[in-house]
Formats: sequence, C-alpha cells, structure tokens
Amino acid sequence: MTQAAITFPAPPRIPYPGGCVLEPGPYALDYLLKWPADITVNGQLHSGEPVYPFLRSLLADPAAHGVTQADAEAARDRFLNLAGQALQAEGGDPAWLAREFTR
Repeated sequence: MTQAAITFPAPPRIPYPGGCVLEPGPYALDYLLKWPADITVNGQLHSGEPVYPFLRSLLADPAAHGVTQADAEAARDRFLNLAGQALQAEGGDPAWLAREFTR
C-alpha cells in the first residue's frame, strides 16, 4: 500500500455553540471552511493550516507543491468525504462543501 502524497486528519466534532441565532448546518459549513489541521505534503508538515484554503491552493497549482493534479484531487475528495460526514452530522448538506470548490 502506498502512502498518500497529501494527508490530514478527519475533522473533530464541530463545536457548535448552540443558541437561537445560529443554524447548526451553516455554522458547521463555516467551521469546516476555516478548520485548521496539520497537513503533510510529500513528508513536509504544514502545521495548523486551514485545510480548505490549502487544498484550493494545491488544486490551483499542484506542481508548486510538488504533487500531481491527481494527488490534489484525491486530497480534495478525501476532504469532501470526511468533512462532508461531519457537516451531515450537524444537519448540513455535503453538497455545500463540493460547491465551495467550484467558486
């Protein structure tokens, strides 16, 4: 089994503060778009980076990060899967995350 070129952990449980003003689904989406984690790219650690913006950067110019387009797309797909599950657990729609990558 080969090691993925780009790795990051699954998002933690979203710390929804509750209240009558915030909707859990949109709050979870906002949280996931800013969520920081340790990301490893070809063995190089990027500590505490916001995952979504980092992945957008990888997708825009994979060669600048020393990865292939396929590696960047695989990382995006993993994010959509893991973060989509966290979003859905809070009543959000995983399609919201996918839409963010098309903006």
